[in-house]
Amino acid sequence: MHEALAYLPQILPAYVAYIIAVVSPGPAIMAIIATSMTHGRKAGMTISLGIFGGSLTWAIAAAAGLATLLQTYAMALEILKVFGGLYLLYLAYKAFRAVRSGGDLPAAREETRSPSFKSLILRGYGIHVTNPKAIFAWLAIIALGMPQGAPASVAVLIITVCCTTGFVVFMGYATLFSTPHALKIYRNARRWIEGAMAGFYCFAGIKLLTSNI
Repeated sequence: MHEALAYLPQILPAYVAYIIAVVSPGPAIMAIIATSMTHGRKAGMTISLGIFGGSLTWAIAAAAGLATLLQTYAMALEILKVFGGLYLLYLAYKAFRAVRSGGDLPAAREETRSPSFKSLILRGYGIHVTNPKAIFAWLAIIALGMPQGAPASVAVLIITVCCTTGFVVFMGYATLFSTPHALKIYRNARRWIEGAMAGFYCFAGIKLLTSNI
C-alpha cells in the first residue's frame, strides 16, 4: 500500500470525480431520501447498505478489467441497460400507486409498515447494479486514478477511499432525511414528493432504455 501512495497526484483527481458523482442526485440518492422520509432512519440505512453493495460490485468489476469484457461482449451492456430501465419503470409504477392510494400518515412513523430488511437490501442493490451509468463512472474513476503500469495496490487504495466516502455519504443522506423536520416536510408534501419520485423514475427509466450508451 505504501507503493500506492506515490500515485496520489493521479488518485486525487479520481477521488474528486467520485465525490461529484456520489453526491449528485440520481436513482440511488433519491431512493435513500424517499425511503428515509417514508419509513425512517433504519429503513433508509438499510437501502443505503444495498446501494453501497452495488457500488462496491462495480468498483471491483471496473478494477478487474470490466472495460475489456464490455468491449468483447457489447450485448452484455445492452441487456443490462434494458434490465435497468425496466427496473426503474417498475419503481415509477410503485411510486405512482402510492400517490393514487393517498391516505394520511399514522401519528407515529413507527406504525407504518416498513419493507423487510431483505427487500430493502435487494431494492438498493438492484437500483445501483442495473445502472450502466454507475459502471462508466467507476471505469472513468479507475482509469483516471490508475495510470498504465500502476500496481494493483493503487486500485485497492482508490476503491477503499472512494467506497468509504460513499458509505458515509449514503448513510448521511439516510440520517438527514429521517429527522423529525424532514418527516414534517414529508407529511405536508407527501403526494408531491411521491409524484416527483414517480416522475423521476419514469424519466430515468425511459432515458436509460433509449440511450445509446
